[in-house]
Amino acid sequence: MKLTEEHDQLRDTLRKFIDREINPNVDAWENEKIFPAHELFKKLGDQGFLGVSKPEEYGGMGLDYSYSVLMAETLGWVDCGAIPMAVGVQTDMCTPALAKFGSDELKKEFLEPAIAGDVVGSIGVSEPGAGSDVASIKTTARRDGDDYVINGTKMWITNGMQADWICLLANTSEGKPHKNKSLIMVPLDSKGVERARKLDKIGMWASDTAQLFFDDVRVPARNVIGQEGMGFTLQMLQFQEERLWGAANVIGALEHALQITKEYTGQREAFGATILDNQYVHFRLAELSTEVECLRALVWSATEQYISGKDVTRLASMAKLKAGRLAREVSDGCLQFWGGMGYMWESKISRFFRDGRLISIGGGADEIMLSIICKLEGTLPRRKKA
Repeated sequence: MKLTEEHDQLRDTLRKFIDREINPNVDAWENEKIFPAHELFKKLGDQGFLGVSKPEEYGGMGLDYSYSVLMAETLGWVDCGAIPMAVGVQTDMCTPALAKFGSDELKKEFLEPAIAGDVVGSIGVSEPGAGSDVASIKTTARRDGDDYVINGTKMWITNGMQADWICLLANTSEGKPHKNKSLIMVPLDSKGVERARKLDKIGMWASDTAQLFFDDVRVPARNVIGQEGMGFTLQMLQFQEERLWGAANVIGALEHALQITKEYTGQREAFGATILDNQYVHFRLAELSTEVECLRALVWSATEQYISGKDVTRLASMAKLKAGRLAREVSDGCLQFWGGMGYMWESKISRFFRDGRLISIGGGADEIMLSIICKLEGTLPRRKKA
């Protein structure tokens, strides 16, 4: 896909923002295990970064999705994975369905302030007993007059401790699991919402991740996105953008990891030469760089098809799968070349190693991506009748 001068301008502006507003604070935010989401998101919103591909009438730039993918890739140059993930939740995980299928009233109430950076959003799909198996969620939203009454638990909610609202997937009927769910906008200051605890994770420390309880939480029925019962379908469509965004972000992060590894191995000496002088080391780094370029080609091919209106579930799933696998391979290989320094908690490469492990789990585990690919390629084995 051919990028334009406007793409270059967006990338350059965002890189300067990262260098000025984010990277100088990353170490402190990681140590505190939280970052000031409202403060940072307002700065991002003022620059237009939270609505790159969102409608202009709600404060967005109205650009095609290639600009969102470029933004995701550029955010890979943040010195941790937590901040890009938190931003990505706001821009490409909890708002796509709202922007495409929400009523004008919902867009005014929830999307517009999210684009401006005045509020922080979150997405509520996973539960303690239902992660990648979205169809098995247990949270319910029972209709009571003009309201829904919500009960249940949501787990691993990015931005959950600071978010102002959540785009919640809940069962709104007793029907079939793919047709009984709805996406509902829920303000998190509603009576009955409990931010039960901030979760401790292996990585992504600066991003707050929460477990949320919903106990007879009452919201207006008009808060449903699209039609009641279409939630599963809308969430699957939303996953296309989430997975493309995530894979694109990995590209930037891996380029970042490779760059700092080249710099470190080019300075560190052993046995009378730099580490980088060893043929195995520079050959391996070249090989890993080639793999990253292959991922980039896949992501941008999918992006080009997506903005032309095609269903890219297959390619987005492939990109997500490859990104997760490559995040593990590159971060592990680079850490090895850092030697003892790579094993130190405070080194940037060890942070990449910890943060990158989530890619193969969050947003649909590798095994789910493989199942989707097999299904779309017709290679799933037929189940024998009992």
